[in-house]
Amino acid sequence: MNKTELIAAMAEKAGLTKVDAGKALNAYVDVVKEQLAKGEKITLVGFGTFDVTERPARMGRNPRTGAKIKIAAKKSPKFKAGKGLI
Repeated sequence: MNKTELIAAMAEKAGLTKVDAGKALNAYVDVVKEQLAKGEKITLVGFGTFDVTERPARMGRNPRTGAKIKIAAKKSPKFKAGKGLI
C-alpha cells in the first residue's frame, strides 16, 4: 500500500474526504518527526512505540578499499510493534 492508497482507505474508514484524510496523515507524520527530533518517545497503545536510539561511534571498513574508517555516532529512529498490531 502506498501513501495514496492509505489516504483513500483512511478517508473511507473515517468518513472524510481524501483531502482531509491527506491533511490528517501529513499532520501525523509531521508531529511524529518533530517529536522524534526532540528525542521524545511516542506510544500508541495497541499499535506500537516510536523511539529514538543512540548509536555509538565505531570503526568500520570501506568495502571497496578495505581501509578502516570511523563511523560517527548518530541518533536513529526505532519502531516497536505493540501486541495488538498483528
